[in-house]
Amino acid sequence: MIPTYRKKFNQEFSAEKHREFLNKIQLKSHSEMKFRVSESPIFLPYSFHQKLEEVGKSILKQIQSIPNEELLKAVPQEHRVPNDSGNPHFLIFDFGICKDEKGEISPQLIELQAFPSLYGFMKIQQESYSETYPFLKELNPELSHRNYVSQLKKVILGNEKPENVILLEIFPQKQKTNIDFKITEQMLGIQTVCVTQVKRKGKNLFYKKEGNLIPIHRIYNRVIFDELDRVENLELEFDFNEELNAKWITHPNWFFKISKFILPKLNHTYIPKSYYLKDFPSTENLNNYVLKPLYSFAGSGVNLNPTQKDIDQIQNTSNYILQRKVKYESVFEDINGDFAKAEIRMMYVWEDEKEYPEWIINLVRMTKSEWANMSSMEDQAIWTGCSFAFFEKM
Repeated sequence: MIPTYRKKFNQEFSAEKHREFLNKIQLKSHSEMKFRVSESPIFLPYSFHQKLEEVGKSILKQIQSIPNEELLKAVPQEHRVPNDSGNPHFLIFDFGICKDEKGEISPQLIELQAFPSLYGFMKIQQESYSETYPFLKELNPELSHRNYVSQLKKVILGNEKPENVILLEIFPQKQKTNIDFKITEQMLGIQTVCVTQVKRKGKNLFYKKEGNLIPIHRIYNRVIFDELDRVENLELEFDFNEELNAKWITHPNWFFKISKFILPKLNHTYIPKSYYLKDFPSTENLNNYVLKPLYSFAGSGVNLNPTQKDIDQIQNTSNYILQRKVKYESVFEDINGDFAKAEIRMMYVWEDEKEYPEWIINLVRMTKSEWANMSSMEDQAIWTGCSFAFFEKM
């Protein structure tokens, strides 16, 4: 994609430069990476940027047309959290980079989520690519570092002091995304707190800092119930389902409301057809579809090649969808003449009181296998892993 930039990058690439690139990320983050980072960014034409903007606006419009009562059906009763917000503070849309019937490179929606992604890490990765390969700066249309951090502060901190805002996670030191937590702490001046370390007095929450109890007014939530439910004998002083004097950023209910649950309700050229498993028509060929559980995260439970036997073993068909398969195109050439595929994540933030969210950065997953989730890329060849898309300027 964009042959002139691909050729220039491949000519300039070296193992030494890649080490320099990784060192920049580690120096900026003061942390180690626990997932694979691709040696190369990808380069996409302005026309692809336009397609992403078009489908992104369509998805947002369709989401806003779905009554909240309908969206609430996606939230399991045991995971309903009080004081829901009017809009999610974060939205992420994942698109496979594919070819359409005309042979043009086009996006195809794979998944969407109202949950924060690597908003801190991706800015550092983008800047590290640009600093290692200075010619990339002419392609970068994203916000400056200062404006980017300002945008995150508006959404996450609001009008609160940083010490009264926490990033909440389950055993954060064990998470592969811990590097993102460290970068977020530096950008915003907040502290990452494990769910087991949150203290409670009545409806008020606190965390300990230098021996003092600090009130928590806003929670940048990185906890996923799917993971929380799997931790045995977890002891917490607070309950997500109770009324608390703290604001969720973003509210946990949105994790369920904007998820695979709404894929069958969406329609667009760049959105593959999806059905709830219980509604899958007999006229469709199962071989053309991927089976996905509604509420799993990071690709957990996805079956790329489901059989009728697999379907027959599912007891609760309401908790699964079948999504039409798409073919990722191998269009990103590496230094050996091999090609990688990729999917791109549009990452939005939605300020309180704003009518619409803003797309502020992207994340790319590069792969040479069937899978494009991070956990399957640890032992892959070059040009695979977490990457970033630089777009051609108009």
